Amino acid sequence: MAAPTAALHERSAAELIAGYRARAFSPVEVTRAVLGHIELWEHKLQALYLLRPEFALQQARASEARWLRGAPLGPLDGVPVTLKDNIATQGDPLPLGTAASEPGPVAADAPPAARVREAGGVIVAKTTMPDYGMLSSGLSSFHKLARNPWDLTRTPGGSSAGAGAAAAAGYGPLHVGTDIGGSLRLPAGWCGIFTLKPSLGRIPIDPPYTGRAAGPMTRRVADAAWFMQVLTLPDARDSMSLPYQPIPWDQFDAGVEKLKGLRVGLLLEAGCGLAVEPEVRAAVEHAARLFERAGAVVAPMRPFMTQAMLDGMDHFWRMRSHVDMKALAPDRKARVLPYIQHWADSAAGMDGEALFKAASQFHHTRVATVNACRAFDYVLSPTSPVPAFAAELPSPTNDPLRPLEHIGFTVPFNMSEQPAASINCGYTASGLPIGLQIAGQRFDDLGVLQVARAFELIRDGQRPWPQPPSEALEHID
Repeated sequence: MAAPTAALHERSAAELIAGYRARAFSPVEVTRAVLGHIELWEHKLQALYLLRPEFALQQARASEARWLRGAPLGPLDGVPVTLKDNIATQGDPLPLGTAASEPGPVAADAPPAARVREAGGVIVAKTTMPDYGMLSSGLSSFHKLARNPWDLTRTPGGSSAGAGAAAAAGYGPLHVGTDIGGSLRLPAGWCGIFTLKPSLGRIPIDPPYTGRAAGPMTRRVADAAWFMQVLTLPDARDSMSLPYQPIPWDQFDAGVEKLKGLRVGLLLEAGCGLAVEPEVRAAVEHAARLFERAGAVVAPMRPFMTQAMLDGMDHFWRMRSHVDMKALAPDRKARVLPYIQHWADSAAGMDGEALFKAASQFHHTRVATVNACRAFDYVLSPTSPVPAFAAELPSPTNDPLRPLEHIGFTVPFNMSEQPAASINCGYTASGLPIGLQIAGQRFDDLGVLQVARAFELIRDGQRPWPQPPSEALEHID
């Protein structure tokens, strides 16, 4: 938990609600504090879309009135929130990160946005993403280039790029991103924050899609747990959602005792893609030793992913994007990032047999992941094999024919539908955060939060969060 003297924009959701209840400060004061902090950072980070201060303050004033009447709407009333570009908000455009879109106002809130409004959350802004969410970077043909607050020359990751940067920079406590192959966990790992990619269907989303999940992105495990009580409420629009369960999210803090006797797998090689860099490997191995000291039984795991699995999923997604872009008028397609165009058009020659074989790799990945994890309660691994790369690059390889070489640790848990979190476990010599992925058995979302909270208690001391750069620093265009 933040210290009692923490600035308003840095306080947890629970602290804000307690402060409103005690009338120590108001939602308007908190929203103004967050907006003021954003003003110091945003011209450098470029993490936000649809930043409308007056609209945010209007929501805050309505919340303040409810608190004065003693009638808050729910556990987010007056708490600042951001939502990713691709989470529809009624009356707003939905560009999906690409200049090829010609969006009009959408008719209804997507489920996460609807739950936030129903609980009284103050939607401060939307956050940026790359074209169609198909990059692990903040590069977009529609949005300005998002940057990492730990090092402005580096990417925050993606596709939940703006959300990762916003959480690390202190744009309030709660942010929502999405993930189909690592798009929550990769920016969380590279920005030093926490996220939970839940079990498929735990958080309703619209439209649903194989492997796609929405999830909280926060500085603290506690804030993610707080947010889950709202985001997991049912919504019939998600045809892949799980039956609603009143999970006791407030029991996320089971203490370090949670780790005693756990069977924990340690996965240090993905089996495909990029090799794990030495600094990343050392940080994850150190985290595993901390688990052992706390009483967990840690055992090495053999890699279970293969390059064929990764390539098959990549090729299927290429064809999906190729078909989508074929439907665009030539002038609109030309607005898509050239990297994405090249990647998608490379699927033009695939025949039916090749596409079937590619699509089959999703199931092969699912089976391999479930089988590999069966012997363990939880699995530890790097979130990414590499630290954050240059902000201007679309991917670590900068090669549209090798675009997903960095997702070998994250994507299997999308396909197996298992919950997986990313939490900071160290830093490179240059000060970049390193993410530890914690995966659990399917449906054990609360257990993953509890294990992450236990690690939060035993990990080495964390560096101070990055602060807005001085205007005296050289401007980065």
